[in-house]
Amino acid sequence: MQTVSAATTNKARLKTYKKFIKSACNSTTYPKVCYKALSPSASAIKTDTDKLCSIALSFTLNATYNASSSIDSLSKMKGLSPSEKQIINDCAETTGEAIYELENSLTALANLQGSDHKADEMSDLKTWVSPALTDEYTCTDEFDGQKVSKAVKKTIKKKVLNLAKLTSNCLALFNLLDY
Repeated sequence: MQTVSAATTNKARLKTYKKFIKSACNSTTYPKVCYKALSPSASAIKTDTDKLCSIALSFTLNATYNASSSIDSLSKMKGLSPSEKQIINDCAETTGEAIYELENSLTALANLQGSDHKADEMSDLKTWVSPALTDEYTCTDEFDGQKVSKAVKKTIKKKVLNLAKLTSNCLALFNLLDY
């Protein structure tokens, strides 16, 4: 009977952890996107806001790496017009900048713990994440007035919109930190 009780306790803990994540995600602009991204990590997050933010930021950074890879793949397509090549190259550049900014955000988040200057570290964190969001939107702004194939436009917009939602959610989750 011990294992049944332990299994029940673990199931109850997981339910508590997922409730915590759901509650935190409800403070974001895209709660469903947030919960879908973070709920698989419930056992690691538990009810720890620092862990929640760190995992959310890591997830966003990984999604940015994946988007960057997809955009790089697009640049190798045959038959691209000069304007499509330029847009793809610009998006690759802005996605690269977003990666740099999100990597610095992870460092700033890690520095928050144990820092005597939490307000400064929190400011640094938001300072790094906010331009990443701007970079993501800059990429799709380039489509305006340009002839771009549906395949290129769809791939980039889908990836970039997802990144923008994840990044926006990170900014909202940072407001839950006690700093």
